[in-house]
Amino acid sequence: MMKTKVYIDGQSGTTGLQIYDRIGSREDLELLRIPEDKRHDLEERKKYINSADIVFLCLPDDGAREAVSLIDNDNVRVIDASTAHRTNDDWVYGYPELSKEQREKISNGKRIANPGCHATGLISVTAPLVRMGILPKDYPLTCYSLTGYSGGGKSMIKDYEAENRPEVLSSPGIYGLTLKHKHIPEMQKVTGLTYAPVFMPVVDDYYKGMATTIMLQNRLLPGNPSAKDICEKLAEYYKDEHFVSVVPFGENDSKLYANKLAGTNRLEIVVCGYEDQTSVTALFDNLGKGASGAAVQNMNIMLGLPEDTGL
Repeated sequence: MMKTKVYIDGQSGTTGLQIYDRIGSREDLELLRIPEDKRHDLEERKKYINSADIVFLCLPDDGAREAVSLIDNDNVRVIDASTAHRTNDDWVYGYPELSKEQREKISNGKRIANPGCHATGLISVTAPLVRMGILPKDYPLTCYSLTGYSGGGKSMIKDYEAENRPEVLSSPGIYGLTLKHKHIPEMQKVTGLTYAPVFMPVVDDYYKGMATTIMLQNRLLPGNPSAKDICEKLAEYYKDEHFVSVVPFGENDSKLYANKLAGTNRLEIVVCGYEDQTSVTALFDNLGKGASGAAVQNMNIMLGLPEDTGL
């Protein structure tokens, strides 16, 4: 059996290491590993990139754009984990649960933009509501999103795990205070919202896991649905999905913990509230369905394999 050749450009970063953890022992793949002392050598990178069937880009945005410019082999297929191409119409957005059509686009695509972690949370709960006509496109959406510190990459992990770290790191840190977080453009584009959501990310003292929450005033929604109605509609939307599920209304615990699905590629949606107000929370792993797990899931789709292979 011919093995699929896979190259991770940016193999030493958090996302690259996590992808390697998920695919390193797979028998159907041949992993191309650039020597550590050559990973910044442009010509050597170009050689590896053009030798692969699938390339994961786990790089800063400029590095991802540079890597794409090195491709001269038309058969190379790319999954970019950076922000660089997520709003580019020439790239397919890598959230397959969006629709049957989206999954087909990923299956046939050569350039896949892997979603951002916070964006995965917001899009998973908002895009279906917009598509079903429950949430008006011009709704003034607000969202807050909790993440573990691994979402900040190696430097943030080092800061949080330092022996004599500042006391403030023991408490939640609200950031993105300009309200212009880098994931907002993809959030708006993929959901179809007329206006950018007011988005507030929060990092806290735990390694991985996310809880992304939108809050709704039901009186502003067509037909004035209850929280239970919204929950049932979302459950119907995702009923055939392997990795995304909706907790039946009223069956969740009295508290939601952001690290509940750490170590998995699952995303669980919890709807709370009553007739007048609704909160919708996506629980998932920022390193799983929010990054590396999603990238591997997209690769499986591109290769025509079961989506949960290696996950």
